[in-house]
Amino acid sequence: MSTDAQAEAHGLLVTADDVEAAAERLAGVVTATPVERSARLSEVTGADVWLKREDLQVVRSYKARGAYNLIAQLDDAARAAGVVTASAGNHAQGVAFACAALGVRGRVHLPRTTPHQKRDRIASIGGDAIEMILDGETYDDVSAAATREALDGATLVPAFDDPRTIAGQGTVVQEAFDQLQRLGEPVPDVLVVPVGGGGLLAGSMAWLRERHPGVRVVGVEPAGATSMAAALAAGEPVTLPEIDTFVDGAAVRRAGRHTLDTVRGDGSPSVQMLGVPEGQVCSEMLALYQSDGIIAEPAGALATSVLGSLLTVAPGSRVLCILSGGNNDVSRYADVVERSLVHEGRKHYFLVEFAQEPGALRRFLDEVLGPDDDIALFEYVKHSNRETGPALVGIELARADDLPALLERMEAAPPRIERIESDSPLFRFIL
Repeated sequence: MSTDAQAEAHGLLVTADDVEAAAERLAGVVTATPVERSARLSEVTGADVWLKREDLQVVRSYKARGAYNLIAQLDDAARAAGVVTASAGNHAQGVAFACAALGVRGRVHLPRTTPHQKRDRIASIGGDAIEMILDGETYDDVSAAATREALDGATLVPAFDDPRTIAGQGTVVQEAFDQLQRLGEPVPDVLVVPVGGGGLLAGSMAWLRERHPGVRVVGVEPAGATSMAAALAAGEPVTLPEIDTFVDGAAVRRAGRHTLDTVRGDGSPSVQMLGVPEGQVCSEMLALYQSDGIIAEPAGALATSVLGSLLTVAPGSRVLCILSGGNNDVSRYADVVERSLVHEGRKHYFLVEFAQEPGALRRFLDEVLGPDDDIALFEYVKHSNRETGPALVGIELARADDLPALLERMEAAPPRIERIESDSPLFRFIL
């Protein structure tokens, strides 16, 4: 039975049978990534938390599954015509892997913001089978370009909005549940899934709806790109006017039609959507690295970032989180640390008008800074024809609750000091 016929028979775009057929197609092709218990998150939550380590996949993310499942089903004529896709980076690696494995030519459109680490990986994985084109600022920009190119005869391989892609992504959860069963572990009570365009979430729910309908499903989006939550609320895909592209693997302005319909299904199980601040994602990336020895990209840390904060789980319950990818450029860690400190309330910025006289800076240090406070940034411009000179000062606190005392000392200090609030244009310029 064809995919369309199955969908019609079951009343769903993607079925559990589709996911299991994809798993057979992928057997021996992609890595059966491990499931591992997280001692840190289990202690934080009081639950039994497990991680599905798709960061250890052949292309360091789950995206190889959907891409290969789609391309492997093309007939000879379609393979000869080649494929085209748009991606924020990880899906392009999946397409590159599939093209190289199946001997199909492919072109990938990438946003100019795609980290160099991901670009290099695409070239390494795809070799001569792949051509890269940088021609937009966001995923949605390059998606439009790839769609136009597909009109000339190449097969479009959507990053998420195609039943074959969705079925391939759904094998992540099916595989994880099978692995837990072989380990003698009970079926998870809660599944936490990172969400961008919704392919992984849709595939997961398509399989769970028929095989384990009692599992609670939680989808986690970056707070700056909550396209699936907006689509579910509106009952149709919604184009967000603005998105934050820091969590590049999940920075999607508009959720897919197929993904939305599959997620909605018949409403059983329903999904709980959470939007997590990007700074909180950064804190989780650092915790994964420092405590667990796991290098996660921002999208890869989405699911675990909500545990112990935005998501409440019952003590003793069993929680499975999808750690979706590990394609993180090490050069981004300075930005990750910065965003984490700001989110945790430990780093703040101020404009200080220093008197242009000897000892002004010394008095500021002695009278304003606490014993554990640190100057993390100091940019001073001296004007010889003025009595004061402005300085941009970044202060890192040992503890977030040290801020009120710092602000009191600033109020009493001689210099005019203005705090730069996080919603101001200047603050965004600093970050």
